[in-house]
Amino acid sequence: MQDEPQFLDVGEGAARRRIAFRRRAPARDDLPGVVWLAGFGSDMVSTKASALDAHCAERGQALLRFDYSGHGASEGKFEDGTVSLWLEDALTAIRTETAGRLALAGSSMGGYLALLVARALAEAGEASRLAGMVLVAPAIDFTEALMWARASEAERRELLEKGVWRRPSEYSHSGYRITRALIEDGRRHLLFGATIRSYCPTRVLQGMADLDVPYRHALTLVEHMAVDPVTLTLIKDGDHRLSRPQDLALILEAVDGFA
Repeated sequence: MQDEPQFLDVGEGAARRRIAFRRRAPARDDLPGVVWLAGFGSDMVSTKASALDAHCAERGQALLRFDYSGHGASEGKFEDGTVSLWLEDALTAIRTETAGRLALAGSSMGGYLALLVARALAEAGEASRLAGMVLVAPAIDFTEALMWARASEAERRELLEKGVWRRPSEYSHSGYRITRALIEDGRRHLLFGATIRSYCPTRVLQGMADLDVPYRHALTLVEHMAVDPVTLTLIKDGDHRLSRPQDLALILEAVDGFA
């Protein structure tokens, strides 16, 4: 077991918060460091994150994992979170706690954030840092395409009038508090509708029994990735979590493919 998490400060003024992270130092310098980007409501000690940590320890590979604001051991309230806030968390952690080439690995919302991170790095002239990307059930544009678009008229009205909607989820007995701010902020970061760049070789793993991110969503993503090399693996009986031993093996194999 690694030491207790460390903390770093993100943001300015009233938006300043401390986020928790764990960083595994490399024992060899010929492999890119791995950055794990967790899913919506998940944290850095999830099944997939822990399996990746153990794997990187065996390989002597650097790994950075962290909790977004309002997640896990980080400060903040979950319902105050937005795509902008969580993207800032990710970029700050990457820019302060990593060096050299990186392989980004993201699950669900984390897969979406991985692509947003790649775009931000490219805009800053840092695309050469990207060695590869593994996207596990990537929830691209999730606030718009997977939440707002799926909401009923009554649920949309509740969100607009009350500013919050408690969305049922099998991962939380009380559901998730989805805010109007989350939905509206998400519209600033939409990727579908234009070419999507990862700026590196990309591997997408998608379960066909996924009820949260339908596998056709992954097909749409690949259709939008017309520039960078991308491989899509469909797992016929895979659900959204993709945390079974055979799923974890596929994820680790994909991460190992980048040198």
